[in-house]
Amino acid sequence: MTQEEKYKLAKWAMQHALDHGADEASIILSQSKSSNVDVREQKIDTLKEAIQSSMSVRLFVDNKYSAHRTNRLDKNELAHFIEQAIAGTKYLSPDPFRSLPDAGLYYQGSGEDLGTVDQSYDTIDPKTKVDLAFQVEQEVYKKDDRIISITAGYGDNTSSRLMVTSNGFEGETANSNFSLYASVSVDGGDARPSEAWSERAIFFEQLKKSDIGTTALDRALKKIGQAKINSGKYTMLVENKTVSRLFSPLMAALNGYNIQQKNSFLIDQIGKQVASEKLSLIDDPLIAGGLGSCLFDGEGLASKKRQVFDRGFLGTYFIDTYYAKKLGVDPTTGETSNLIFETGDKDLDGLIKGMKRGILVTGFNGGNTNGSTGDYSYGIDGFLIENGEIIRPVSEMNISGNMKDLWMSLAEVGNDANLSSSWQTPSMVFEGVDFSGS
Repeated sequence: MTQEEKYKLAKWAMQHALDHGADEASIILSQSKSSNVDVREQKIDTLKEAIQSSMSVRLFVDNKYSAHRTNRLDKNELAHFIEQAIAGTKYLSPDPFRSLPDAGLYYQGSGEDLGTVDQSYDTIDPKTKVDLAFQVEQEVYKKDDRIISITAGYGDNTSSRLMVTSNGFEGETANSNFSLYASVSVDGGDARPSEAWSERAIFFEQLKKSDIGTTALDRALKKIGQAKINSGKYTMLVENKTVSRLFSPLMAALNGYNIQQKNSFLIDQIGKQVASEKLSLIDDPLIAGGLGSCLFDGEGLASKKRQVFDRGFLGTYFIDTYYAKKLGVDPTTGETSNLIFETGDKDLDGLIKGMKRGILVTGFNGGNTNGSTGDYSYGIDGFLIENGEIIRPVSEMNISGNMKDLWMSLAEVGNDANLSSSWQTPSMVFEGVDFSGS
């Protein structure tokens, strides 16, 4: 469908909902294309391509709310679908906090280009995609007698989302991304260590296309000989791509749903120091070419740059319209976009060299965090460091403690932001973390 046809269909669906009993309505038309290639033993293991279109209908009827989705976009079928959805909504319990956002908070711009979609997406032929997957595998195929298995692959996706609401919002956004990845397992004697590596970019030409397989193999081989070490408190250095596992509970504690449900250890902490002064970051959805960039969020609220942490002081929560009403506060947004950290002056190697004795964590194995208290326990993979040198691989160890204490113990932040994610986490050093044998 053309953009004009999509808007016409969405507006028709919205009006049909209003004409048949809805007080308010929001319509989202989504379209996506994706492809995926996995290769094993120099053969194609998986080859998938998908094209999808769907309509999501959010209905507000007599103080009752429901959300529905269909991929059947014929008007006759949509009319019946919407009418049945409205009839079903009337049986729900009233919820006075449900409504569309205040129209004054909507994005009302002209659709500036944030550089989030590769216009050449449809020109990349299938052979190129398959060749890239084989190229990743070939980097390590039969390169070491200890290799047990290799999986390599290519993936891409492009999607668009058009939204209209009955109180005046109209907007469209689009995204694309491309990725290459490899997973390698090796014979480590008593164990079979495995590791994976991936690269991701919005634009095909910017996608890193080499050293993916070799990186995965190198990381797997370095894990051979993993063993426990003595329990105790250690300095902990967490690799940039791994930090998100510890950072996710911190961000979850800022979510409006968790705050309203009393499942957050950071309730009533705006303006207070909740982390080390080394933690400063912004949420910036308006960065050109950012993996999380967007002009508006899932409700249509205009995107804004926000200070999340400033030298450890909490600056904002992430609260959508519904939970803002329940909490009696103004909405911000229910979603993160590009999280940009204030970085230090050392890369991972520099941080390692600065450690007297500690553990470099390169992966987590299970575990969880209690959202309401912040207590955590995680299994880890990594390496023992002494006097700035990696001594040997470590496994079957757990870290445990409390998230508030952990983030207060943040001692140093690297300069190696993970640019393959919208959460651009750098490597981080934490002091005095409890490690124990599992």
